[in-house]
Amino acid sequence: MSETDHSATPSVEDTGVELGMCPCSDPTRRKLILTALATGACLASRKSAFGEDKPGSDERPQQADVLVFSEGEHAGEVIKPQDLELGGPPVHAWPKDSKTSVVRDGSRLNEILVIKLDPAELDDDTRSRAPDGILAYSAICTHAGCPVTAWVKGDSGDKDVFKCFCHNSEFDPRQSAQVVFGPAPRRLAALPLSAAEGSLTVVATFVGKVGAPQAG
Repeated sequence: MSETDHSATPSVEDTGVELGMCPCSDPTRRKLILTALATGACLASRKSAFGEDKPGSDERPQQADVLVFSEGEHAGEVIKPQDLELGGPPVHAWPKDSKTSVVRDGSRLNEILVIKLDPAELDDDTRSRAPDGILAYSAICTHAGCPVTAWVKGDSGDKDVFKCFCHNSEFDPRQSAQVVFGPAPRRLAALPLSAAEGSLTVVATFVGKVGAPQAG
């Protein structure tokens, strides 16, 4: 190569572009590309730091999992039976692997409504899953997969029920969370529990399908 050819060829130092990257003659465009790459690296680092990829975090509740608060100042703490007020409102929870301590918050389909009701108000099927009147249900509506967020007087009765405000479906936890109003096609999935040693423990997987028909 001639001296003239060599001097006309830009080096890595001249362009300021790292090896493996395409040089860009437009400084503004080059800056945007570098910023995007840096942002992506930052997000990847944050994801890793928060443990979002921990094995088992997106698995459905398993036998021997314990329930922990999913929100509020006590988020992540084990829910004790005495934390529940008789008659509601419900507490929002995640299941937590009792062996690995992994909280199963990797899927929104794992969020659970936990509530304590008078056992005398429960039908026989519901009472069989409710130690001391404590019940757990999926917090995902079976109509369109929206979150069930409210505990309010039902449209067709004088008792409080779970309500999804997306399309106004209502579910009565005293009757296995059967649909009592609205377009939801089926009840909320139930999660059988035991209450012992100061915590709420899952004794079996969900009874019924979680969420909307297309939910995984």
